[in-house]
Amino acid sequence: MASSDDRLPPGGLIEIAIEPKFKADQEKLSAALTELAAEDPTFGSSTDPESGQTILRGAGELHLDSKVSLLRRTYKVDTNVGAPQVAFRERVTRRVEHSYTHKKQTGGTGQFAAITIIVEPNEPGKGYEFESKIVGGAVPDRFIPAIETGVRSVLASGVVAGFPVVDVKVQLVDGKYHDIDSTELAFEIAARACFRQALQEGRSVLLEPVMRVEVTTPMDYIGAVTADLKLRRGEMQGQGVRGNANVITAIVPLMNMFGYVNDLRETSRGRATFTMQFDHSAVAPPDDDNDPPFPPAIGMRG
Repeated sequence: MASSDDRLPPGGLIEIAIEPKFKADQEKLSAALTELAAEDPTFGSSTDPESGQTILRGAGELHLDSKVSLLRRTYKVDTNVGAPQVAFRERVTRRVEHSYTHKKQTGGTGQFAAITIIVEPNEPGKGYEFESKIVGGAVPDRFIPAIETGVRSVLASGVVAGFPVVDVKVQLVDGKYHDIDSTELAFEIAARACFRQALQEGRSVLLEPVMRVEVTTPMDYIGAVTADLKLRRGEMQGQGVRGNANVITAIVPLMNMFGYVNDLRETSRGRATFTMQFDHSAVAPPDDDNDPPFPPAIGMRG
């Protein structure tokens, strides 16, 4: 599946896990990925905080396939590659104020840090914003960077299904400290726990990329193509004529477009073609009203 659009969500649309076939090539792989990302703003890589796997993210399957080929041909790094998966995102849906106290005493010097933060949705596409509104020295300035570090550490793996958190605004509004027991580490730990709990209280949801799909097909296959798109949770946008062919336009969740190249070829006996580009992000529906948001996506992170 190919897609290219300036409005791609942060981090791309598709992700794959990758590892060098030989452990000795790990450093070479990391250097190559850094270079590839510098050359292509729609491509990126990161380390999964839970599994430790290297994750590649890009605009589509063909996009990532080309990067893997470059690793082999240009950088001489052979790799094992996982199956492509949709790069879901997580987003908080309501404003919450949350407090957390980290306190630990194990003999000698202890650990103490208390903070209060306000977490709220940011405008779509605005990303992450952090602001300290501490007044009167409730939290000394030297601890503020550690608090933001703790908050940032949660962004990579959200509370719904472990996907990156996007478009969130965090304000540090209050806190407490101890002259002896408060440290940067204590405040980082407090911030991490406080932010995760706030994301849960803020009714975080899973976002999925939704694509604008345009199928060009002979008249004989319009019915079959339309029926297939609807089975993929597609919303029909229109039908028209271009030259001697019919054009069907639909909005379809990306996760339901895997394998569409082969399916369309079979449906139309190889006579239909399609293009696809990112349209918007939408809340992924749960399988059942009693289930948490989109359980299948949780399994994808395993």
